[in-house]
Amino acid sequence: MTASARLHISEEFPALLERIDALGASVEANAEAADELGRLTADTAKSLLGAGIVRAGLPENLGGYEFAPRQLIRTIERLSYHDASAGWTMMALQMMTGTTAAYLGAVAAADLFPDVASGDHALLSGHGTRPGRAVPVDGGYLVSGEWQFASGMALATHIHSAIQVEGTGEARILTMPKSQVHLVDNWDVLGLRATSSIDYHCTDVFVPEPYTYRATTMDPANGGAIYRIGIVNMSAIVHTGWALGVGRRLLDELKRYASTRSGTFNAAVDTAQFHAEYAVAEAKLRAARAWVLQAWQGIEETLAAGEWLSTEQETVIRLVLNHTTWTVHDIGRTVHRWAATTAIRRGPIERFLRDLGTGTQHITSGPVVLQNCGKWLSGAHPEAHWEFLDLVE
Repeated sequence: MTASARLHISEEFPALLERIDALGASVEANAEAADELGRLTADTAKSLLGAGIVRAGLPENLGGYEFAPRQLIRTIERLSYHDASAGWTMMALQMMTGTTAAYLGAVAAADLFPDVASGDHALLSGHGTRPGRAVPVDGGYLVSGEWQFASGMALATHIHSAIQVEGTGEARILTMPKSQVHLVDNWDVLGLRATSSIDYHCTDVFVPEPYTYRATTMDPANGGAIYRIGIVNMSAIVHTGWALGVGRRLLDELKRYASTRSGTFNAAVDTAQFHAEYAVAEAKLRAARAWVLQAWQGIEETLAAGEWLSTEQETVIRLVLNHTTWTVHDIGRTVHRWAATTAIRRGPIERFLRDLGTGTQHITSGPVVLQNCGKWLSGAHPEAHWEFLDLVE
C-alpha cells in the first residue's frame, strides 16, 4: 500500500486532548476579551498554536501529526467546548493550512512548511467559495477577486483562496502571502466575533503556478489517506466537531444553571416539562454524535483499505454535518428558552448562543446542500456525483 493510501492514526491524539483541557480555563477566561477584540487574545492564540492544534491537520511526512478524521472531530469538539470562537478559528486555520500542505507540490511545500515540528510553517486563512479570476500568464496566474469570511485572518501569514482560470473555467486553490492582499476590517457581527473573519481583495497579483492546485483534487502530494477525501470533506470534518463541542457545552451550561435555580420560588427548572425537554435535548445530541462517529468510522475503513469514497459516503458526510449542525441549533433553542434572562446577559450561555447562531449560517450546512443530499438518497439522480457542494450529473 502506498503512503498516500495509508490511513494514519496518530499516537499524539490523547496528549493533545490533555493539552487542550489544560488550557481550557485560560481560553475561557480570555473569551470575553477576545469577543471585544474581534480576534483571539495573544495569549490564547500563542498557547493554542503551541499546543499543536494546527499541526494535527498537517501531513506526517512534513512533520505534522496527521490526525485521522475521528481524531480531528474530537479535537475540534474538545476545543470548541471551551470556547466556540477559539474552536472556529483553529478549525479554519487547521483545515486550510493542512490541505495546502497536502495538495501543493514539493517546491511550494518546501517553501511554506520548512520545519513543521518546530512551528516554522505558514498559517493560512481565506475563503474557498465565490472564486476570484485567474488570468493565465507565463509561469502562473494574474489573480483578482474579492473574498469574504476569512476566519482566523488575524493569525494567518498566507492566503487561501478559490480562483477560476479564465478560458478553461478550471477551479483552483491558491496560496500567496497575506501582504499581497488588501484586508477589510469589517467583522462586525453578532456571533463568532473573536474569529477575525474579515473580507479581503486583490487586483492582478501574480501567483506562481506551483502555488496553486486543482480545487477538486483528491490526490495529495503529501500525507496519507485522509487527504484523499478532498477539501470539502476535510472541511466537513472540522465543522462537525465544532457543532458537537458547542452543543455539549450549552447543555452542560443549562445543567449548571438549573442547579443554581432549583428550589427557588416558582423555579421553572423544577417542572416536569423542563426535565422532559432536557432529556430530549440530551438524547438528540448523543444520537447525533453517535451517528457522526459511526459514519466516519466507515469512511476511515474505506480509506484504510486504499479505496475511494463512494457517492453515497460523500452524501452521508454532508448529511451528517447538516444534521449535527441543526440538531445543535435546536438544542440551543431549548437552552435559550429555559435559561430565561441568563440567556441574554453576558456570560457563557449568551456567548455560545450567539456563536451558534452565526456558525449555523455556514454554506456547508445550508439548505441547498441538504436538498442535494435528498436528491441522491431518494434515487432521483442515481448517476450524479459531488463537486464541492453541488450534486452534478
